[in-house]
Amino acid sequence: MYSGLKNRDFLTLAEFTKEELTVMLETAAHLKLRYKMGERAIPLLPGRHLAMIFEKPSTRTRVSFEAAIKELGGDAIVLHYGEMQLARGETIEDTARTLSRYVDGIMARVYEHYKLEKLAEYSTVPVINGLSDLHHPAQGLADVFTIVEKKGRDITRLKIVFVGDGGDNVAHSLMLAVGILGGKVTISAPKGYDPHPSVVKLFNETAARYGGSFEIERDPWKAVKDADVVYTDVWVSMGQEKEREKRVKDLEPYKVTSLLMKQAKQDAIFMHCLPAHRGEEVTDEVIDGKWSVVWDQAENRKHVQKAILALLIP
Repeated sequence: MYSGLKNRDFLTLAEFTKEELTVMLETAAHLKLRYKMGERAIPLLPGRHLAMIFEKPSTRTRVSFEAAIKELGGDAIVLHYGEMQLARGETIEDTARTLSRYVDGIMARVYEHYKLEKLAEYSTVPVINGLSDLHHPAQGLADVFTIVEKKGRDITRLKIVFVGDGGDNVAHSLMLAVGILGGKVTISAPKGYDPHPSVVKLFNETAARYGGSFEIERDPWKAVKDADVVYTDVWVSMGQEKEREKRVKDLEPYKVTSLLMKQAKQDAIFMHCLPAHRGEEVTDEVIDGKWSVVWDQAENRKHVQKAILALLIP
């Protein structure tokens, strides 16, 4: 097992080189193959403990990370934010210092990204981003793993289009993952829904050096024309409920329908990180149809996260 990533944090994909992301993807492919061949337990992390902090509710992140660490021979300790001393005023710094004495890694799913940065600053064990308002790197890595699995290893030859809210954390991590691997992402979003300036800055500082690029195309029909991959996500994320009416109105023209998918290549795939609001950002005909790879994509979260844990946790 490659040891060059031990004790590293996993907060954004911009912290890793193209070569390092390639190692993660190759490790995930190796672990998935062994799993499919019947090797349900691969004890790469025996006796290790992963603390999992949930400020936001979760289905896929919790189950996939918990299954991942257990299949590697370790164990997970689930910590709901409201049940922790954090909810009663303990600082993030003190929480990080304490947990570092008990566990070998910390995965946290939070509202604000700065909380992860603070955890990582004061933790002596790897901190892994299970989702924040700006980044969802484990999802982004699983997304490129799925794209390569379905469409071939050379991501630079593919037209990858994200339709919807370009300021979405999943869109951000997709941009960075594809860009660092040298590919291009088209973001099709209305004005006011472009990628966050801080993420654009990260992209320009990292992905651009590998030839990665992104573009904004307001017209979803033009954006999806001849696409290899069409990706969308929910329009109203947790914490944005008060903006629901405006967001749904603004993003309605960006709904992924079968008519929109027919603008893409005949063998195009449809992706969604889930959970989906069926009938809102995507129709049943698409998510359940011939284009959809969302269930394979969801499964790949576990295999990619096994690679992240195996490579980072000492």
